Amino acid sequence: MTSCIQFFNKETIKALISFREGEEKLGETLRISQDGNIDDFSGKFVILGISEDIGIRANFGIAGAASAYRSFVKSFVNVHNTTKFNGEQFLLLGQIPTEDLMLRSQNADIDTLRELTAELDNRVFPVIENIVSANKIPIIIGGGHNNVFPILKGCSRACNMPLNTINLDAHADFRQTEGRHSGNGFRYAYEAGYLKKYALLGLHEAYNNEKIVEELIENPDFQPVFFEDVFLRQKESWKQALQRSIDFVKTQRFGVELDVDSLENLLSSAWSSVGVSSADSLHYLYSCGKQKQVCYLHISEAVYKRSDGEENVLIGKLINYMVQAFCKGVHEQ
Repeated sequence: MTSCIQFFNKETIKALISFREGEEKLGETLRISQDGNIDDFSGKFVILGISEDIGIRANFGIAGAASAYRSFVKSFVNVHNTTKFNGEQFLLLGQIPTEDLMLRSQNADIDTLRELTAELDNRVFPVIENIVSANKIPIIIGGGHNNVFPILKGCSRACNMPLNTINLDAHADFRQTEGRHSGNGFRYAYEAGYLKKYALLGLHEAYNNEKIVEELIENPDFQPVFFEDVFLRQKESWKQALQRSIDFVKTQRFGVELDVDSLENLLSSAWSSVGVSSADSLHYLYSCGKQKQVCYLHISEAVYKRSDGEENVLIGKLINYMVQAFCKGVHEQ
């Protein structure tokens, strides 16, 4: 498995920490892996980065999601180490090697981008399988939503069963199996038997095609909840929609997905002025983390600097807060 991981140099992490006398930062106490060994790690959470945007570009999206993970790490290691949030609970495993794939993806056509996305799948799922087999919770940051497929594959193989999944997202990402990309990871996982029940929270009516919506509504394995039904028509409150979605998946092992394009005015591969608030997203992650059957957290499509020049220098801090919210939920089970 170690060939599928690019490890952090301890000195590199140390250089990111803003030291202050009398204070202790998370980066001083968390475990930094040098060999990929998880068995002797006594904590609960294993953090893994995927710095790529190949799957997004394979879905005709805008590049930039490769930039989010390092921004998160810099923010995360500077959190104060406390009894409520202690670095000993975290193993910073490193990231999936993507430099060669990213290089080959430059100026590539759609077919090549989709082939490279499939290559990335094969690097991701063995690492996830190893983490879950060790009874740890993987926290995966960065890249496109294409990575949900190898994440679910790895979890399913480790658990010897398909997983349920809850996803806060403006898009269903359930397009046809036309070659791997960020818009069809859940479809590939469902058809391969890695995904069983799928709760979709916060879908936008204007950005999901009618054929997919009909399929989601008709199939009892899926539970779509539309943004407009909550915030426009007010058929139910956000709290009710969230609880209904959690109830749909929590009966067995399930994964937690958050695509940052579901948030209002947040730079992503599909930036939108309409969406849920950052505070609502944190409560979503905290609420999911409190469920005993939770298996993993995946935050996707976040962007520090996009290929069109747009930047969000605060994205690392927001992802940091998201990880804290989820982990606090797990601790309070």
